[in-house]
Amino acid sequence: MSNSYIGYHFTVEPKELGTEILIAQLGETAFESFIETEDGFSAYIQKELWTADVLEDVYVMQSPEFTISYNYEEIEQVNWNEEWEKNFEPIDVDGMCHVRAPFHPKTDAEFDIVIEPKMSFGTGHHETTHMMIQHLLAMDVNNMKTLDMGCGTAILAILAEMKGAQPIDAIDIDNWCYLNSIENAERNNCSQITVYEGEADLLKGKQYDLIIANINRNILLNDMQQYVDCLNDNGILLLSGFYTEDIPFIDASCVEKGLTFVTQLERNNWVSLKYIK
Repeated sequence: MSNSYIGYHFTVEPKELGTEILIAQLGETAFESFIETEDGFSAYIQKELWTADVLEDVYVMQSPEFTISYNYEEIEQVNWNEEWEKNFEPIDVDGMCHVRAPFHPKTDAEFDIVIEPKMSFGTGHHETTHMMIQHLLAMDVNNMKTLDMGCGTAILAILAEMKGAQPIDAIDIDNWCYLNSIENAERNNCSQITVYEGEADLLKGKQYDLIIANINRNILLNDMQQYVDCLNDNGILLLSGFYTEDIPFIDASCVEKGLTFVTQLERNNWVSLKYIK
């Protein structure tokens, strides 16, 4: 097998949703690894599988909703660990939670989480994940039956278990996220997390004390009733993955379904909301 790769470097606006959709579509082609960057992400394909029209059927590239630009280069013998080291810096959330890759040194933070991000997002670098970590750090989740919906790397499920939540379901529609979540749960010695591949229809008949949903506005609005239906009385719903201007739509949906607003966090125009049933 060839060790040469073609690396595509994408700039995406708006970044979060556009990147999510573009990676999902590239994942259906021969691209095999994705690394988040400040303005978008880099994607890699083996040179022997590359063709000049590799992006031709990636329809989001032509979508008027997103501005996507890119350049590409040939890369000899990609050292993936080296790529991660260049692109994944450890982060600290409020001095309590340290999120790092396996090649970073351990710290004495109360919650030290090791994430091998691979193609999944949710390393803690993004504002939405950062705020969800802050919510969890401020809560007593001991013995709360928990759902991490759209789990990505399972970082939030892992933190929830570290804080005493159990049992925990982690669900993601993306196969790579599903596999990566299993790996990360094992890497952090988690025994209470069960990972599922699928959508909100997996929630039928389930009940939770805490639901964490860091997705995007449209999916949240579409699935909100299912979240509320499987939330126990006095259960907590943590939401993120949307902008400040989306608050009225999210809040109206929550209130209409009987939830009570508790608090919100904001970070660079991204928002995270907390509700109670």
